[in-house]
Amino acid sequence: MFRADWELTKPLDAIVFDCDGTLSQIKGIEYLATSNHVDTDVRLLTDVATNLTGINVDIYRKCLDLVHPTIDQVSHLSKYYYDNLTPDADRVIAIFQDMNKPVYVISAGIKMAVEAFAERLGIPTAHVFAVEVYFDSKGQFNAYDEDSPMISQLGKCKIIKNLIKQYPRIAHIGDGMNDIEAANVTERFIGYGGSCYRHHIAKLCDFYITAKTLAPVLPLCLVFDEQKQLSQEDRNLFQKGLNQIHQGNLLMETGLS
Repeated sequence: MFRADWELTKPLDAIVFDCDGTLSQIKGIEYLATSNHVDTDVRLLTDVATNLTGINVDIYRKCLDLVHPTIDQVSHLSKYYYDNLTPDADRVIAIFQDMNKPVYVISAGIKMAVEAFAERLGIPTAHVFAVEVYFDSKGQFNAYDEDSPMISQLGKCKIIKNLIKQYPRIAHIGDGMNDIEAANVTERFIGYGGSCYRHHIAKLCDFYITAKTLAPVLPLCLVFDEQKQLSQEDRNLFQKGLNQIHQGNLLMETGLS
C-alpha cells in the first residue's frame, strides 16, 4: 500500500497541545483585555510574543498589569475557550485517548481557565501545565507565579523534555514561537495556523495546518495499524484530515510531500 513520506512508521506515545490559538481559536489574554478595554495595548504585546520573541516574564507581567482580570472574568474565560473550540479538537483528543495516548496541554494561559477548559475535553488537570494566577479576597487580581516555566522562552521545551522521559515519542501541536522553541525535541511538531496564519511561524515548521480544523493531526500522528483500528465515524474524521492535506491546507517542508 502507498505510504506518503510524511507518514509515521512507529506509534507515538503521547500528544501535547497548546491551548490559545490551537485547541481554542482565541487568545485568552486578548479576550480579557477586550473585556477591560485595554485590547489594543495587549495585542501589541501578544503579537510580539507569538510571532517574534515567544512569551517572557516582561511581556507576561505587562499583559497582566494592563488587564488586571477578576476571578469571575477568568472563570468565564474557560467557557469562552470552549465556545470557540477549534473544530474537531474534541474528537481528535478522544481518538488519541481511546488509543491510550495520553494528551497534555502546555500553555502560558491562566491555569484556572485552561484546566476547566481541558476538563471539558476529557483531559485530566494533572495533564495541564499553565500559569497560576492569584486573587485577593474580593476576587481582584493580586499576583501570578513568577517562577512558572510557562512564562519563560524555553519553558515549554523544558516541560516536554521531562515528559519525554516517560513518553519518548511525543507529537506537539502549537501556533506560536514558544511552541517552535520546543519543536526539535519532539518526534513530530505540527504548527497550527487555522486560527491565525503566521507566515514567519509557517516557515519554521515541517508541517503547518492552515485549515480551521485539527482533523489533519490524525493522519500526521497515527501509523497505519492504528488507522485500521478506527471506527467508521473516526475513520470519516481521519479522511477529512487527509482531504485537507491533499487540498493543500497543510504546508510541508520540501521533500516531505
